[in-house]
Amino acid sequence: MTALGFLGLGSMGSAMARRLVDAGHDVVVWNRSPEAVAELVSAGARAAQTPGHALANPVSFSMLADDDAVRAVLRPDAIAAAKGGVHVVMASISLDLGRELTRAFADADVSFVGAPVLGRPDVAAAGGLNILAAGEAADIEAVEPYLSILGARVWRIGSDPAVSYAVKASVNYNIIHAMQAIGESVAMTERLGVDPSMFVDLLSATLFGGVVYSGYGRIIAEQAYRPPGFHITLGRKDLLLAEQIAASTGVSPATMPALVDVFERAIADPALKDADWSAIAEVSRRDLR
Repeated sequence: MTALGFLGLGSMGSAMARRLVDAGHDVVVWNRSPEAVAELVSAGARAAQTPGHALANPVSFSMLADDDAVRAVLRPDAIAAAKGGVHVVMASISLDLGRELTRAFADADVSFVGAPVLGRPDVAAAGGLNILAAGEAADIEAVEPYLSILGARVWRIGSDPAVSYAVKASVNYNIIHAMQAIGESVAMTERLGVDPSMFVDLLSATLFGGVVYSGYGRIIAEQAYRPPGFHITLGRKDLLLAEQIAASTGVSPATMPALVDVFERAIADPALKDADWSAIAEVSRRDLR
């Protein structure tokens, strides 16, 4: 049995690593805080003492919070421990960092697959993620048996691992638009006495089917923003990634400035700053100026 390394045991990473453990794999886990490691060890995983220990396995995965966390953990000495293996970075990171990692892994003789995911922690726990995989075809094939445990579908984006992160940020840009549109339309109809839950049902049952309108629509209608499935500050981070991609590709999105403003207002509000990212809907609903 191939031993697997897994670095980063936040709500998403823990759910993903647990699926690999429950599938019978030998999983070596590392996290900056020990509590999540202990929980996975009790489920059958083994603890890594350092990032390099986890990366030294033939196949390894990381699910870290952002660019800063990835740079702090995937340092050159840690990457060197993965020589001859395959590492899969499943976090949502910038296009620029994806390019840096592509060079760093190649220099260390490590195969690299970019594979950010679509889905919240409950989806990860159920193995229902959509995984956006990019890298050399042989490398994706080597890790696809494990990705199939983590997700319902693996989308092959291309041979450049960095592009997978641009695709993920662009998908999230669409989600942000949808949440903002729901918030604006709920605000308009609610002030005319229309029940927001009924209005969201109307949207999702007729012209706007899919998990974004049904899932986030329900959260917005019920104002069920806590506990956050995806923190609002992480949503702002993903919007920044979309800004960077737009700039690097010479695209000037007309709606970007407005969405940035909405996030900034929401994060500045004490009642919303620690909520789910769908709480941006409250900027229109509460007319936060």
